[in-house]
Amino acid sequence: MSSASSSPSSRLLDLTHPIVAGLISVIVNYGGTFILVFQAAKVAGLSPELTGSWVWSISIGVGATGIILSWLTREPIITAWSTPAAAFLVTALATTPYAEAVGAYLISAAAFVVLGLSGWFERLIRLIPHGVAAGLLAGILLQFGIKAFGGMNIDPLLAGLLIVTYVVLKRFSARYAVVGILVLGLLFLLTQDRVDLSGLALKPAAPVFTMPVFSLSALLGVALPLFLITLTGQYMPGMLVLRNDGFKTSANPIVTLTGLGSLLMAPFGSHAFNVAAITAAIATGREAHEDPSKRWIAGIAAGLCYILVGVFGVTLAAVFMALPATFITTLAGLALLGTIGGSLATALADMKTREASLITFLASAANITLLGIGGAFWGLVIGLVAHAALNGQRPHRGRQAIAAPTAKPAINGERANA
Repeated sequence: MSSASSSPSSRLLDLTHPIVAGLISVIVNYGGTFILVFQAAKVAGLSPELTGSWVWSISIGVGATGIILSWLTREPIITAWSTPAAAFLVTALATTPYAEAVGAYLISAAAFVVLGLSGWFERLIRLIPHGVAAGLLAGILLQFGIKAFGGMNIDPLLAGLLIVTYVVLKRFSARYAVVGILVLGLLFLLTQDRVDLSGLALKPAAPVFTMPVFSLSALLGVALPLFLITLTGQYMPGMLVLRNDGFKTSANPIVTLTGLGSLLMAPFGSHAFNVAAITAAIATGREAHEDPSKRWIAGIAAGLCYILVGVFGVTLAAVFMALPATFITTLAGLALLGTIGGSLATALADMKTREASLITFLASAANITLLGIGGAFWGLVIGLVAHAALNGQRPHRGRQAIAAPTAKPAINGERANA
C-alpha cells in the first residue's frame, strides 16, 4: 500500500465530498423552506422564546436522529422537518390553540412509532416497482433542476457564474464540481456584500416546555392531517430516494426512531421530523462520494450542522435564510443534476415499463395537490395505476378450450374420443 493512499491529507480530502454534501443539504433546507416555520409561529402568535424553542427542538431532533441512524446503518440517512406539514400549520395554527397543537404533535408522533414497529410501511415500500419509484423521484426533483437555470432570469450574474463553474469543473475535475460552486458562490456573495453578518450575535437558544392539551378537534384537524401529509409527502419519497441510490436499510427503524424523536421534542414545539427526500438526494448520490460505503459521512455531517444551528436557535437559522434565493435554488439544482439524470435513466431503461414510469415522472412533476395532499402522493398513485393497467397480467381466455382436445391422452394405443 502506498503511503500517499493512506496519508492523513488524502483521507481528509476523501471526507471532503460527503461533508460538503451534508452541509449543502442543510443550507438548502434552512434557506429554502424554514421560512414556513417562522410564518406558522407568527400565525400562532408565539413569543420569541417559544419560536426559539421550536427552532431548537426541531434542529436538535433532526440532527440527533440523523447522526444515530447514519452511524448505525452506515448509510446516508438525512432527516429533516416535515416541510408540507409546516406549510399546513401556517393555516392550521390560526384556529388551533398552541397547547392543543402540541398535543396533536404528540399523537401524530406516537402514530409513527406504532407504524414503524408494525413493519407495515416497509412492506408497502417493497411493492413499488423500481421504474415507478425512479420516475417519482425524477419528477419530484425536476423542479429543482429547472429552478437552477431559472435563476438566470432573476440574478443572471450569480446563476451564470455557478452554472459555468459547475460545467467547467465537471469537465476537468468532476469530483470537485459541487464543492467548487459552493465555495465560489459564497466568496462571490461576500465580496459583493450580499450576506450581512455584521449583526450576527450567537446566543444559545433555551427550550421552553409546553404542557400539551388533547382535544378531539385538534386530533381531527391537526394530528390526522399532520400524520397523512408527513407520511405521503416525506416518508414515502424519502425512502424511495434511498432505494434509488442502492441503500437497502429497512424503513421500520427509520420511522420508529424519527417518530420517537418527534415524540420527545413535541412538548418543546417540534411539529414533526422524518427521513428527508429532496435534500437527502444531495447526499445519497455519486456527487457525495464515488464509493457508496462512504456516503454515510454526509449524514453525520448534516446532523452535526443541524445541532449547531439548534444550539444557537434563531440566530444561525436566520443566517442561512439571508442567503439569496437564487443562490439556494441554483446550488440545489446543480447538486441534484446527477440524481435527476440517474433517476430518469433508470425509469426509462426497461422498454416494458417505460410508459408507466414516464407517466409517473410527468404526474409527479406536475405537483398535483388534491384534498390537501401534495404531488408526491398523487404522482405515486397515478404511476401505480398506470403500471397495473399497462403491465399487469391479463386473463388468458380460451386457454382451457385450446387445451381441451389434448386433455385426454390415448391409452394403450387407442385414440382418444373427441
